[in-house]
Amino acid sequence: MTQTSENVTWLTQEAYNKLKAELEYLTGPARAEISAKIAAAREEGDLRENGGYHAAKEEQGKQELRVRQLTQLLENAKVGEAPAADGAVAPGMVVTIAFDGDEDDTLTFLLASREYASADIETYSPQSPLGTGVIGHKVGEDAQYELPNGKKASVKILKAEPYEG
Repeated sequence: MTQTSENVTWLTQEAYNKLKAELEYLTGPARAEISAKIAAAREEGDLRENGGYHAAKEEQGKQELRVRQLTQLLENAKVGEAPAADGAVAPGMVVTIAFDGDEDDTLTFLLASREYASADIETYSPQSPLGTGVIGHKVGEDAQYELPNGKKASVKILKAEPYEG
């Protein structure tokens, strides 16, 4: 089976190891913990009015969803080095752009998978319209991407540096 580049998530070895460890925890100790919670709640009696049981089952559902997400992500992951600090935009970089050449109207974001998303910096997917529009462009260059309404927008690349977070 061939994967298209849209399904591939590029990860550093460190990020891959972190996600792999999370998956191992969720499929091992975390599953045992949630099973114990469900068993304890079952022993409390009537399941129709047992808040602890329903909460544990909901937690189990969320946990299993995360297991499926991580499994798919890791199956489609390509492990590589962090991007070079050569000024060219690539996944794994913090990018600052100016909209339509207005250097006062800027946006700084991390170009990465949502697995990297944090409260510290806005994250855009490399597969998003903005992501695909800026990848490969160098600092100082203009790039175009398609807006949801079908029109084109132009941005200028002001900075592109490897993410250190």
